Amino acid sequence: MVTTLDDSKRISIAAKLADMKVIQNLLISNEQQFIEDCTDDDICGRLQHMLKDDHKNLGVLDTVIVQYGVKGEPNKTTQKMVEQVRELMESSDLSLFEKVQEHELLKHKQTMTGLLIHKAAQVVGADIEAAITPLNTVNFENRAHQEQLKGILELLGVRELTGKEAKQGLWARVQDAVAALTGVVGSVVTRTDDEMSIRELLLMDHTKVDILFTEIRSTDDPQKIQEYFGQLYKDIKVHGTAEEEVLYPAVRPYYEHTQEIYDQTDEVIDMLDEIKPIDPSSSEFKAKLEQLRTAVRTHINQEENDIFPKLRDNFSHQQLLQMATEFKTAKSKLQEQMARANSESAR
Repeated sequence: MVTTLDDSKRISIAAKLADMKVIQNLLISNEQQFIEDCTDDDICGRLQHMLKDDHKNLGVLDTVIVQYGVKGEPNKTTQKMVEQVRELMESSDLSLFEKVQEHELLKHKQTMTGLLIHKAAQVVGADIEAAITPLNTVNFENRAHQEQLKGILELLGVRELTGKEAKQGLWARVQDAVAALTGVVGSVVTRTDDEMSIRELLLMDHTKVDILFTEIRSTDDPQKIQEYFGQLYKDIKVHGTAEEEVLYPAVRPYYEHTQEIYDQTDEVIDMLDEIKPIDPSSSEFKAKLEQLRTAVRTHINQEENDIFPKLRDNFSHQQLLQMATEFKTAKSKLQEQMARANSESAR
């Protein structure tokens, strides 16, 4: 596939997601240190809740990056900034107030980067919006954390300047703001699992593939078709191969038609390779694409109608979460292999 302008935009979004992961690890490291250094039980309790959220959100970011399907490296400026902040946090020259102040700025950066990715996705492609949907959880919780950090800064700052306790006016307003944010977002924010279940991950992939087919069929621009088909090609290959490694072996004891599902997956992957070299403006491409879409939809329907009930009836919630982790890990490895192969062929 030819690299188009929009392919570059997808790579830029991937780099921003990588930035978020690097910063998320820094946020976790900071909060762990704050809890060790803080002597106020109330503030420590709030920081511990924040830390729990941030560990969960690291898992959400991992999921978003894998579902997005484009591997990116953090920007050098972000890596340099993270190193500088780590040095500040390790320094004995800064008070706890000053360190938390830097941390609040970091939360703001994380919030804005998440919102920027969301807005960029709206411009580049609906399939990206579908892939990054879980990022909404991270964005909303980071916004709530900003409000909580303002209250913590008020308490620490007044103590540092006066040696006395702050009046609780702002802190009360902060709690109201956090409650309001939680009310708006509802179950999105209160999600407690670090990992989605395998069913949720599969549904996300199915939705994204449907959207990519729609995007390809709705344009006659050869470059846009190349962009969308290039993403479709990667997504289906990675999804199908990961299913063969993780999902199908697990359900085989409970589903007598597992070999049929294997065969369907292999057939779809063969069709992808057959379509890849065809001129996207040709009638042959459109005809082959329709054949592929029919085959993929048949496969998805059988999976959702037959395999999903087997997952529900024969696996515990914890087993489904573990399967999701294994599926996500398999996809990530396959994406890295594909990215390396593409890089080597481009040389």
